[in-house]
Amino acid sequence: MASLALVGVVVLPLVARRSDRPTARAWDARMVRLARALALAAIVSGLGVFAVQAVTLEDRLDALTDPDALARVLLDTRGGVVTLFRTSLIAVLAAFLALRLDTRARADWLAARWEAVLLGVVATALGAAAGHAAAVEPDTAVAVLVDAVHLIAAGVWLGGLVPVALLLRATSHESGEDSRAFAVLAVRRFSRLAFTAVVVLVVTGLVNAVTHIGGGAALVGTDYGRLMLLKLLVIVPVLALGAVNRRRMLPALSGPAAAIGRPAMRRLAAFVAVETALGLIVVAIVAAMASTPPARHVDPAWPFAFRFTWDALIDLPGGRTRVLIGSQIVVLGIVAALAAFVARRRGLAVGGGIALVVLGASTALPPLAVDAYPTTYRRPAVPYTATSMAAGVALFREHCAGCHGTSGEGGGPAAPAGTKPPPDLRGSRTAYHTAGDLYWWITHGIAGSSMPAFGSRLNEEQRWDLVNTVRALGAAAAVRRLPPTVDPDGARLVAPDFSFAVGPSTPYSLREFRGRRAVLLILYTLPGSRERLGQLADAHRLLGVLGLELLAVPMDAGPDAIARLGATPRVLFPVVTSGAPEIVAAYRLFTDAPHTEFLIDRQGYLRARWAAAAGETRDPNLLLAEVQQLNEEPQSAPPADEHVH
Repeated sequence: MASLALVGVVVLPLVARRSDRPTARAWDARMVRLARALALAAIVSGLGVFAVQAVTLEDRLDALTDPDALARVLLDTRGGVVTLFRTSLIAVLAAFLALRLDTRARADWLAARWEAVLLGVVATALGAAAGHAAAVEPDTAVAVLVDAVHLIAAGVWLGGLVPVALLLRATSHESGEDSRAFAVLAVRRFSRLAFTAVVVLVVTGLVNAVTHIGGGAALVGTDYGRLMLLKLLVIVPVLALGAVNRRRMLPALSGPAAAIGRPAMRRLAAFVAVETALGLIVVAIVAAMASTPPARHVDPAWPFAFRFTWDALIDLPGGRTRVLIGSQIVVLGIVAALAAFVARRRGLAVGGGIALVVLGASTALPPLAVDAYPTTYRRPAVPYTATSMAAGVALFREHCAGCHGTSGEGGGPAAPAGTKPPPDLRGSRTAYHTAGDLYWWITHGIAGSSMPAFGSRLNEEQRWDLVNTVRALGAAAAVRRLPPTVDPDGARLVAPDFSFAVGPSTPYSLREFRGRRAVLLILYTLPGSRERLGQLADAHRLLGVLGLELLAVPMDAGPDAIARLGATPRVLFPVVTSGAPEIVAAYRLFTDAPHTEFLIDRQGYLRARWAAAAGETRDPNLLLAEVQQLNEEPQSAPPADEHVH
């Protein structure tokens, strides 16, 4: 807070400009003393923060008396280095402000004030290098720059409020009449600067929110997000006060001194004091946010029993029509309310527009609502990998297949009679639920159904393995519908990641091909697949030139797979000997054929699938054409996430 206030206190005299009037000069001297006090407060608070960092990082209270520990924290951590530079700059500023400089000449006055501004602004901006922005990856420099601009804008606006209030107080009495014109001009200039600072704050604040929060679930489901909402809630009245001051109070300052001008100054000073108090609350909230993990890195706990999703309309008759009608009523209400406001016909007209918005929302939103749980938006703790899915398949067969069937088709032999049958997990509706929904049901069961709770029987990792398996079953139908050729407008289905090795070579993973090469994953069975493997071997060199990696996995997952292929024709592309059981267990969910080829693009998505009977072959030129199409395709989709939500 001290460094933010310091920025406003050193900037405002430059905004007000130099004056030779006694009251104005006394105010200017008071700003120098206030800046000096704030600089000392910033040094003390900075040292206090450093002490807390030292105790926290060293995990012992006596670190404060250990020179080696203090040196480690000061010189070997980002926070320590930033504290060193910031404190040094502020100390220089405090020493500079303590000097009794001769500033009677305008050039000397400007040089002194600009020196203070430069030191104060740079010291404040350096705080961004030790905050959450410094941990953003990638584009760390951009995030730090945005946060630094945000801090400077906050300092100019909030820090300038106290000097403005003091100037208004000093000139609102008859004794300060000599500088009333100076104060009026200074406040008007500050109003324009503050408006610009607020615009900058809004823009940089939105960028920071997107960077550190990432979504609506994190906004309402994490401590950081809720602090952000509280900050916005306090900022609204601050902005409202600023708007009232700018629109109504400023014009009155130039009125007749006794009747209008001086009373308006006193009222404006009181309003600015209230604005300053609210600003202090905002700064306190920001300080709490600085010590709270960013929402993007925390699993949100969804606080509501419902959420809105377009997927709810899939099986709801008339749902799309209702949402369309309701949304149009909302738009009509917004337009009507804005038109009435602009035309200055408020009251019933604006109320009618708001009523239309409420009516439209109550029509459009209910069809979009589905049940939600605290874990609905939780990020899966276990990646969507073949290893996880292989473990999940075994767990599914042991605990779930009795009711859901061995393939998730529903209606297993142990399904309770006379109740609603378990759903078909292979259907597309499974994909409409989040991974967090599935985790909640597996952990707590489903009330009013035969679904039991497994929270006490399976550990957290096992439950996430089951979630990954159920997600794969839900995607299985879509994967099986993939054509043998690439559809540019087709679905982007995440290819489960896996690790593998060929013979004694170093283990590799599918993910490591991201951004470099497409992959043709070949699940084969001998002897039926041998002729097709020979075709691919002949085309291997050309396919490699085009950027395609061939990766063969035996369906029987035999460790002697390479030896059993024989030497005619020679297969020179990788044949998996380690990791094959997990790959087969996972990708078997997507095929029943003895030979299947999955074409995976550079972003990690399954784009084509060719399932063949034993002995069936295919013209290699077709595969060459598919690879060429992928090469020419614009990379519009983001890389596949290793956690399927």
